[in-house]
Amino acid sequence: MDVMMLSRRTLLMTFAAAPFARAAGAPVPVTLTAGDGVKVFGWHYQGRDKSESPILLFHQAGSNHAEYSTIAPRLAQMNYHCLVLDQRAGGDMWGVKNKTAAALGKEAEYLEALPDLEAALVWSKTQGFAKRPIVWGSSYSAALVFLLAARHAREIAAVLAFSPGEYLGQPHLVEEAAKKLQMPVFIDSAKDDQEIAIAHTLAAASKATQFVPKLAGLHGSSTLRQDRNPKGAAENWEAVISFLSQLP
Repeated sequence: MDVMMLSRRTLLMTFAAAPFARAAGAPVPVTLTAGDGVKVFGWHYQGRDKSESPILLFHQAGSNHAEYSTIAPRLAQMNYHCLVLDQRAGGDMWGVKNKTAAALGKEAEYLEALPDLEAALVWSKTQGFAKRPIVWGSSYSAALVFLLAARHAREIAAVLAFSPGEYLGQPHLVEEAAKKLQMPVFIDSAKDDQEIAIAHTLAAASKATQFVPKLAGLHGSSTLRQDRNPKGAAENWEAVISFLSQLP
């Protein structure tokens, strides 16, 4: 379905038009241990208090936590605690080293990173948050968050997926996981016919809110970065903020 704007339109437009905000302090390093024993490095951007859901943010292929260097601070300013990871399937985009991938010492398949996401979910349960976490994926991790949410349905409040697709080496794996979801789901995509079609399939399967940019959209969460998407970042932020504002 199309994004529905709230009656609080003025508030949403203020958030969407505001410059990227900075959190009160630098992110706190976190080291997690995945279920298979792999050490996973992360960073915690802290909100003002713990009344909102934490947001667990996962990057795209070849990437690392720096994908969210402008996104997580803005969410933290909105009082969402954010955990961003270096997943084992990643690399040195943004001029930053992926510590988890480097320590692993070998190339990991996308599906092998699912335990990293599960470790972030476990972390969220130990922090005293008032609400269940929101999981947020970019590209291959946008596919993984459907699997994560299907496997841990009662533990997750909502899903945001930026440019999801069947990237995991098994036909219809993501679509089958999407069919199991009951929580709110938001899907964003680049302004690309193929991405939009895949998003439509997954949105139909999960009864998701699908946002299609009118001005400009990039692959993955980078669509929200003003430095990468100067023409379209604001409209994508407006859609995200609208979705978040409607969550219980």
